[in-house]
Amino acid sequence: MIKEINQDVEVRMAKSLEATKTQMGKVRTGRAHTSLLDSISVSYYGAQTPLNQLANITKEDARTLAVTVFDKTMIQAVEKAIMTSDLGLNPNSAGTVIRVPLPPLTEERRKELIKVVRAEAEQGRIAVRNVRRDANSDLKSLEKEKEISEDEARRGEDLIQKLTDTYVKKIDEVLAEKEKELMEV
Repeated sequence: MIKEINQDVEVRMAKSLEATKTQMGKVRTGRAHTSLLDSISVSYYGAQTPLNQLANITKEDARTLAVTVFDKTMIQAVEKAIMTSDLGLNPNSAGTVIRVPLPPLTEERRKELIKVVRAEAEQGRIAVRNVRRDANSDLKSLEKEKEISEDEARRGEDLIQKLTDTYVKKIDEVLAEKEKELMEV
């Protein structure tokens, strides 16, 4: 019974960690990364379609992305979608390829992004703690129903706390790495 709860806790905490990494990955660092344009969608024959389904996005160099649109009639629409996104990018169309240069980040913008990243990390920690709370309440209800002893409940809570500490530490490590990446010039 406790083993199943622990396995569930580990799976849910791992998902929280992955979600936090994904959210932090969306924060632009000034270096080109193909996932940077994942949030952009383009009106393709009346339907909002993700950009990565309409074009091949590659990293040309450290500061430039190259977007090769499959349907050549959509080049203008894709360029406009990138321009109007909240990423602050100015794409340049060169025939069939749209080049998206990434402007260097200012010191002020870096500090803003660090605040955003810290907030994402805190959300991740909260998610991990919520998993711990749910699991502890499950253990308490099992103890109340006399399905497990008080000692087993304590051991279960200790195991869950160790998992919580491990995943909070992993989130902190991801945060430190992202902060370091943001402060690189």
